[in-house]
Amino acid sequence: MVEIKNKYETIFIVNPTLDEETINGIVEKFKALISANGELTNIDIWGKKRLAYEIDDLTEGYYVFMEFTSVPSFPQELERIYKITDGIIRDIVVKQED
Repeated sequence: MVEIKNKYETIFIVNPTLDEETINGIVEKFKALISANGELTNIDIWGKKRLAYEIDDLTEGYYVFMEFTSVPSFPQELERIYKITDGIIRDIVVKQED
């Protein structure tokens, strides 16, 4: 039986008031998580950018964009882990169309 894999992209925003070591730790955590459950095809660290609107009294965020392939059940688990990770202020996972 052939295992179905889809292409996804995700962006998450880290609280920029955290120290650089903590931010890098969060980024590495998600790189490792995605690599363990699929194939990380691209990572683009945008760094500190102004938010479109204030979130939790913050006007800036540390943006990270990743593209990956995985089985269809993984993105839901990824979103669950984003929600319980301290330091993540926003996230989204989107399936790419072929």
